Amino acid sequence: MKTTTIMTKMATVEEKGRPVEKIKGGMVTMPFIFANEVCEKLAVVGVGSNMQSYLTKQLHMSLTKAANTTTNFSGTASLTPLIGAFIADSFAGRFWTITVASIFYQIGMVSLTTSAILPKLRPPPCKVNESVCQEANSGQLAILYISLLLAAIGAGGVRPCVVSFGADQFDETDPEQKTKTWKFFNWYYFCMGASMLVAVTVVVYIQDYISWGWGLGIPTVAMALSIIAFIFGYPLYRNLDPAGSPFTRLVQVCVAAYRKRNLSMPSDPTLLYENQDLDAGISLGGRLMHTKHMKFFSKAAIVTEEDDPKAPNWWRLNTVHRVEELKSVIRMGPIWASGILLITAAAQQHTFSLSQAKTMNRHLTKTFQIPAASMSVFTLACMLLTIGVYDRIFVPVIRRFTGLERGITYLTRMGIGFAIAILATFVAGFVEVKRRRTAFAYGLEDKPQEMIPISVFWLVPQYCLHGMAEAFMSIGHLEFLYDQAPESMRSTATAFFWLAISMGSYTSTFLVSIIHKFSAGPDGSNWLPDNNLNRGKLEYLYWLITLLQVANLVYYLVCAKFYTFKPIQVHAQEVDCSEEDGIELRNRV
Repeated sequence: MKTTTIMTKMATVEEKGRPVEKIKGGMVTMPFIFANEVCEKLAVVGVGSNMQSYLTKQLHMSLTKAANTTTNFSGTASLTPLIGAFIADSFAGRFWTITVASIFYQIGMVSLTTSAILPKLRPPPCKVNESVCQEANSGQLAILYISLLLAAIGAGGVRPCVVSFGADQFDETDPEQKTKTWKFFNWYYFCMGASMLVAVTVVVYIQDYISWGWGLGIPTVAMALSIIAFIFGYPLYRNLDPAGSPFTRLVQVCVAAYRKRNLSMPSDPTLLYENQDLDAGISLGGRLMHTKHMKFFSKAAIVTEEDDPKAPNWWRLNTVHRVEELKSVIRMGPIWASGILLITAAAQQHTFSLSQAKTMNRHLTKTFQIPAASMSVFTLACMLLTIGVYDRIFVPVIRRFTGLERGITYLTRMGIGFAIAILATFVAGFVEVKRRRTAFAYGLEDKPQEMIPISVFWLVPQYCLHGMAEAFMSIGHLEFLYDQAPESMRSTATAFFWLAISMGSYTSTFLVSIIHKFSAGPDGSNWLPDNNLNRGKLEYLYWLITLLQVANLVYYLVCAKFYTFKPIQVHAQEVDCSEEDGIELRNRV
């Protein structure tokens, strides 16, 4: 009898005179895994959320150049996970990829902290009467960019692997554990949000009011401690062996299908090539079943006289499971792409929304004012509150009506997030109109350094709406990618999540650059001026993004309507040696 098992074992103990193997993984591993993710987010958000201030105040960049540098760093740090996922899934495994990447991240943070401490590594402070300050020279900028690049490389290994490595600790073939996976994603995002909350309050306050050396040094030390904690938990982890390069398998299917493009598909799909032994390493949780869509790729599984089924040449013949891996990735593409614009909208919180906050009244008392970058606390607080309400109240209630364990499908969850994000940028435009009118009313339109007598809390609605949108859409997006991706491409699926963030950040850079270039008037006017938002038309950027998001929501609804879930044949766990393998055919929703 064939038994499918993906459990790894740890220490052997004695029970009733015979050895019993204790199972690895489970909830006991979560503190070690979350520690790494929490500190990574503390570092990246502690830098990213206030980078606009660091670049404009410490390195004296213009507003648009600083905004583009910020989004480019975010985009690069979200693009490198593709490389990290490839390394993890191909040969290194998730544990070692996370460990080595964290060390790269640590080096980048140490370098960045050093540049903030040593005066020679940044330009001299602005003099009181100077309107234009000395910008950082090429050497100082080189140190900045190298530090950020090292951090981005580190993020490339940590981001795609931590969430997949955490989900690996739950055995999906175990009925008691498989229902915990979706809860894991909620708790993953909750812990990540909590660390980001600390970053935009405590860390940002230290950066603005104590020193950048301490403000960057604290996340650096936290990152070092998280690496130690993560390695310390190694004996407890459930480590899955890498199944080889998933990208190579996808290319092999394409090549084999092209070679057999002139062949006719058999009327009986059971005649297509299948080999459970050869697919065992990439189908531990179940085999993908044949689907009628994209018949061209199914030709890669047609057996001809030239093929040797016992030892196939993968560039000529592929199993149905491998063909369906490629189909699953292609089917995921349109819905994956719909998440890009939400990131473009959210990116404005760390660039122009931060610049808005700097011009507004941020005083809570006569002596204390909120750091502008700490306004993100409202985004994170609303995100955490929404996740808590969703998990503890919404899901149990709605489950009674839908019968789904998770309450609603992740596709529905994503759609709700898109709708909320549209409202966020729509509201942001009207708040900017209010802010600018107040500046003109008090004669401050040409005094960008002066505080406008309007409360910074006018920005709270847009920040909160972005937080709610992220709680619905981003978690749903992550669930969708993890669940619908082929089993052997889980790290790559998580990398696709970060790739969407990367593309959203780059899209923001592109929009800002295009608008800044083509909205420039002969009199020096601009929608997005370099140094004075009071003379700009920032609300036009917000409303343009709103229109793009409306079109994106329509596109998403069409994609979700016609999406086909992957069919998987699941092998039940062995409960008795005399029983046959249980097989369940299901669409995973």
